Amino acid sequence: MAIRQLLFLTGTRADYGKLKPLMRAVEESPAFDCRIFVTGMHTLKKYGYTAIEVNKDGFKSIFTYMNQHHQQPMEETLASTITGLSRFIHENRPDLLVVHGDRVEALAGAIVGSINNIPVAHIEGGEKSGTIDEHIRHAVTKLSHIHFVSNDEARRRLIQMGEDERNVYDIGSPDIDVMLNERALPTIDAARKRYDIPFTRYGILLYHPVTTDLGNLSAYVRALVDAVRESDLNFIVIYPNNDEGSAIIQAAYEACLGDRRFRVFPSIKFEYFLTLLKHAEVIVGNSSAGIREAPVYGVPAVNIGNRQAGRAESDCVVNVEHDVGQIAAAIRGADCGGHKTDALTTSFGRGESVSGFMSAIASPAFWRLEIQKAFVDI
Repeated sequence: MAIRQLLFLTGTRADYGKLKPLMRAVEESPAFDCRIFVTGMHTLKKYGYTAIEVNKDGFKSIFTYMNQHHQQPMEETLASTITGLSRFIHENRPDLLVVHGDRVEALAGAIVGSINNIPVAHIEGGEKSGTIDEHIRHAVTKLSHIHFVSNDEARRRLIQMGEDERNVYDIGSPDIDVMLNERALPTIDAARKRYDIPFTRYGILLYHPVTTDLGNLSAYVRALVDAVRESDLNFIVIYPNNDEGSAIIQAAYEACLGDRRFRVFPSIKFEYFLTLLKHAEVIVGNSSAGIREAPVYGVPAVNIGNRQAGRAESDCVVNVEHDVGQIAAAIRGADCGGHKTDALTTSFGRGESVSGFMSAIASPAFWRLEIQKAFVDI
């Protein structure tokens, strides 16, 4: 049987961290050839040029493409990614193109794959989220042929959107595989040493632009920074993603650089981030990490605004507005009720995503996919 070539597209550290367990399994299988197209924030010095980390992980076939410059408009980044990926697949045509989530790089991958009759597999489609991210995620769904979702709710939502249920696989979220595998994670001492973090008691601050509400972003960030300064916690502060408005947030963080209570980083490697999150007292901001990963570890999350609107709910998550008093009070009262592991673990899988993914692509029926999609009425 011919070896099937899978091309994984990664544009951020989060994408890479979640896709890596699947990439590793494909790389180690004699039936498949793993290729990785590295682009997006991976290629920006402002965010640590994390393409280097991908190259150090031992994968055999990696292609790096710089699709943007810092603060480039998202639509230009989309166009650039389409151009670069199109050139690549015409020289190195894969049997399956794998994209993740709701970034413009995923949308570019789905566009290029569908136009060129290459099957596109979308990881973690069918979920709700606020701002432009949800539009992109659902657009990727309609351009993709195969869907590997995190839970039954997402599966049902894709079927509601007209996707063929035979092409929707509920495998759970791949990052749960990593989170529940102690051997895959560094120790807290190793994480603190790598990032020169001097404190043991800390929170994590991770806040992204809300691209549909940029007019209020400066005021929102001021409220956030003022609130964390009011607390008695040390904070690990991580730069936002590179969506429009990120420069406003970064500028606000510059004021924290001289404060010994704050350690500011362009990005943190996924596995190290998980270890730091596991030992944090709270995570504050509007990242999906506060909604999905934090409750798995029983870490309280203060979720600000509507960027994660419609996401799964948990007793560990407190939702607040962009108000100094609300944010500060939520940080002071952050609590998960004493739980070390939340029920959300089962909502996004039990760490068996890799086996579910490999079982699917190992089936001959998987590769008999009809490339011409049809809307399935319900």
